[in-house]
Amino acid sequence: MSGTRQRACITGIGVITPIGSDVDTFWVSLGTGRQGARHVRSFDTAGLAHRVGCEVQDLTVPDIATESVLGGRGCELAVSAAVQAVESAGLRTLPCAARETAVVVASAMGDISRFEQTRAAHDARTANDEDLAALADQPLDVMARSVASLYGVAGPVVSLCDSGTAAIGFGASLIESGRARAVLALGCEPFSRFAFTGFARMNALSHDLCRPFSRGREGLLVGEGAGAVLLETASGAHERGAFMMGFVDGAGFASDAHHVSGPHAQGEGAARAMMQALERAGISPGEVDYVNAHGTGTPLGDRMECYAIHRVFGERGRTVPVSSIKALTGHMMGASGAVEVVACLLALRDGLIPPTWNWTEPDPDCDIDCVPNAVREAPLRRVLCHSSSFGGGHASLLLTGPRPRRGAPAGGAR
Repeated sequence: MSGTRQRACITGIGVITPIGSDVDTFWVSLGTGRQGARHVRSFDTAGLAHRVGCEVQDLTVPDIATESVLGGRGCELAVSAAVQAVESAGLRTLPCAARETAVVVASAMGDISRFEQTRAAHDARTANDEDLAALADQPLDVMARSVASLYGVAGPVVSLCDSGTAAIGFGASLIESGRARAVLALGCEPFSRFAFTGFARMNALSHDLCRPFSRGREGLLVGEGAGAVLLETASGAHERGAFMMGFVDGAGFASDAHHVSGPHAQGEGAARAMMQALERAGISPGEVDYVNAHGTGTPLGDRMECYAIHRVFGERGRTVPVSSIKALTGHMMGASGAVEVVACLLALRDGLIPPTWNWTEPDPDCDIDCVPNAVREAPLRRVLCHSSSFGGGHASLLLTGPRPRRGAPAGGAR
């Protein structure tokens, strides 16, 4: 493979989300405000103060992928999104030799579903050392190995416990450096009682809906899902006549190194990640047409991110369009960034900005244009997709698309 820098392009996408388990349904749901929030079904919420989450309702694992599921629901989500991404690229398998391909998977909790099923059999008693050992023994890379098994990948197989945004950024770096010609990059996360009760104990959950950037917002909703993209070298995609949905032209990563769980209040790490992505792409903040925000709906997190946007964009921080799709999908943790990259690619494709739903009134600490409650038509060329993680990690991607065409996707998401 060449030692010169290759441009990483995205030729295939796939999503499994609480608002749709295929790309078309997902995109229409973003435009029409279909809510993913429902009473939790995965486990008994009796006795819990919070009972609402965002679970996938209609997961069907493709027949060709069933034998590759090496774990539980997390693996099912991963392989299902991966198959969609490969097929949307017009392929049945990856486009180059096994040794020239890679898989990168992000997840915050790993495939915790089977552990929780076992633990539920004796849920009444207090967790003991045996339970903790069983949790620690859960292999975090089982989802990555499931996807690698599905397509016979012989190149790097990497599992990241940060965000889908980081997975795609890392995958793009493999393409750029010539270490891979094709990469399946995914974020996936199964719904878990562990995460649900953990966020509840930190008083970070909303009781009904997620309201990013809105005054009086309560907090986030836990979600689940998977997002996948197929990355290729631009030259390889051109040679096989593939449609290039967009390019990963810059990636930025930073850490607040500030607090074990909370972000830096002034958004220093988030701003550094955003600026690194822009600098890597060789563009100025003024050339960004839209920012897809992390936007979880927590009072501190949203305020921090808005401060970071103002640090990067200056006075334009009040006018650059910014939105969060977590109002509908919930916080899918490791899956969120990858799903949001798919939303950005669709926005670039159609010249439509997905709104921030459930917004009710302005918050002086969130002085941004959050595209409230209605899709906005806009000529989009470059978008910035930002994600943050528990404990102050941050990842940003600068995505460049083909010239947009005006008009809504099938289903009328205007």
